[in-house]
Amino acid sequence: MSNELNNIISANTDGVFEGIAIGGDRYPGSTYTDHILRYQKDDRVKMMVLLGEVGGVEEYKIVDALRDGRITKPLVAWSAQCCQTVRWNVNYWFWVQFGHAGASANAFGETAAAKNAALRKAGARVPHSFDDLGRMVRETFSDLVTKGIVQLRTEVPPPAVPMDYAWARELGLIRKPASFMTSICDERGEELNYAGVPITKVLEQDIGVGGVLGLLWFQKRLPAYANKFIEICLMLTADHGPAVSGAHNTIVCARAGKDLISSLVSGLLTIGDRFGGALDGAARQFSEAVDKGWSPMQFVNEMRKQGMHIMGIGHRVKSINNPDKRVEILKKFTLDRNQFKQETPLLEYALQVEKITTAKKPNLILNVDGAIGVIFVDILRHSGMFTPSEAQETIEIGALNGLFVLGRSLGFIGHYLDQRRLKQGLYRHPWDDISYIMPERDLVS
Repeated sequence: MSNELNNIISANTDGVFEGIAIGGDRYPGSTYTDHILRYQKDDRVKMMVLLGEVGGVEEYKIVDALRDGRITKPLVAWSAQCCQTVRWNVNYWFWVQFGHAGASANAFGETAAAKNAALRKAGARVPHSFDDLGRMVRETFSDLVTKGIVQLRTEVPPPAVPMDYAWARELGLIRKPASFMTSICDERGEELNYAGVPITKVLEQDIGVGGVLGLLWFQKRLPAYANKFIEICLMLTADHGPAVSGAHNTIVCARAGKDLISSLVSGLLTIGDRFGGALDGAARQFSEAVDKGWSPMQFVNEMRKQGMHIMGIGHRVKSINNPDKRVEILKKFTLDRNQFKQETPLLEYALQVEKITTAKKPNLILNVDGAIGVIFVDILRHSGMFTPSEAQETIEIGALNGLFVLGRSLGFIGHYLDQRRLKQGLYRHPWDDISYIMPERDLVS
């Protein structure tokens, strides 16, 4: 009711100075009369509007104030629910009642019609119906303006209310900038899509883990031999025993009671140029050498001049006399044109480099990191699936190291589960395997 009354007054005057809503409580904190008399004394208020309803006798106190001159400012008043009374018999009248607290007439004097009549007689401006309330307010205000009691103020344009975001977006008037972009997977439709390929097609066409990796990592439907190569890489790099740094870290964490994720991450954090992370480095060094037109000997000499290690060359255990079977498997597969249906110039270049380095030292072989790195560059450059810029970008963003990370994660998880299954306790390194290098003199003064 108060919202509607404020709306009516604002539409027919220069605005509402103050509005008070009083409920039908048994013991209200204030009354109509309290506020009307307060407005009477406030010079900023030029006219007043009272909206009452059926029930109670508060309006009669306003009538008294009008009669005795305590209220002199124009008062527009209306008591709601002037429904027609119904006579049941000569002695009984029934009035239609409101359905909330306090809005019921227990006597004729409490009806809205009786209150409106009393207010009108006392001098209040009472319309003939609620629909006529706005007109009465407007006429009263206009009269005050005519008499010079109210000075019209310049209408201030209301602030523009922004359109609801959801509605504006539905109408296509605006768009929300994305928080981030993705181009490899879309789960919003009826079926999951990997780089635009429905998951049912992925399974029906049996592209395998290698094919899925091609879709998610490179957004490409790689040829079958490339998918097979990826799967071979994952199998060959899955594990290399508990002695390597990554597996060792995972085992130590598992024995310290850490969870699987923490143990796995501790192992993965050791991967870098010295352990397992030479794929990208080897790919960059060998491909740059070929692009510059260096012969294998020039490449080796240039690396020596710069004091740089050749990434992908060398192994702590394996040598030309004790070859790494993993590298042998990769070479056998990729050099067989019946299986690997493309040229591999970078692999062949790396094998020529290996002949030079192993002539100097037997363990300076093309290791598994180097082999995977150069073969993958051959796929990027000579499979016909990648543009030169795409191939170069794939090398630069570190995608190739991802093959080792993904493959070796299988083994690290295996070591974690193995230690938990064997119920191994907290690891402590033995003293006899530690070389303590202490100061020769007492440094404490």
